[in-house]
Amino acid sequence: MEPWQRGSGGSPLTVARHVADLHELAVELGGGSPVAIVGHSWGAMLALCYAAEHPGTAGPIVLVGCGTFDQPGRRTMQAIIEERMDNDVRNSIDRLSVDTTDPAEQFMQTYKLTRHIFDYDPIAPYAEKEECEPFDLKAHNETWSDMRRLQDDGTYPNGFAAIESPVLMLHGQYDPHPGKMIRDSLLPVIPQLEYREFECCGHSPWIEKSSRELFFSSICEWLEEHRD
Repeated sequence: MEPWQRGSGGSPLTVARHVADLHELAVELGGGSPVAIVGHSWGAMLALCYAAEHPGTAGPIVLVGCGTFDQPGRRTMQAIIEERMDNDVRNSIDRLSVDTTDPAEQFMQTYKLTRHIFDYDPIAPYAEKEECEPFDLKAHNETWSDMRRLQDDGTYPNGFAAIESPVLMLHGQYDPHPGKMIRDSLLPVIPQLEYREFECCGHSPWIEKSSRELFFSSICEWLEEHRD
């Protein structure tokens, strides 16, 4: 689940609220037993936040294309994105401010224009599929603002030391999110973390021609190994 896929209502959509929502779902699905959690991108970050808050409820955790938890990681990611942009993309993004005055629409159009930067060689049907969920820019901004605050004050990743679950991190080598930097920022507090990197693979391994089958088999085999 991405931060923009739930309206924020009258109160700010904080990381704590996402954790509370996930806990409600985990209790319902697990019936009191620990549940395995597989999260992608923001969902991977949320999985760690949840496991730190509810270590007794979180079972094995799989992080897919996990986001960054420090400023060096964010700067590296932005540098990679900038390096991969060509003039056509930059000019199209610049024209958005003229073509539309809706900030949410500008955001989504920018996402579509830069989506290819995050993929290596995706399967055609997946590459052509666009996001269809309603976009709530306010909720998105509230969530990421709170996550940055929690990183800046040291809550994360330091709080992840409370995680008891085994953790597997799966990352595409071509993903602009710097996988090995993110891994190195997490290992001091999650020493049980295992890291696997897929070659010729971007941010979403399940849509990549070279890694789709390996991605799913890796998850299934690892979760089977870590069943109670």
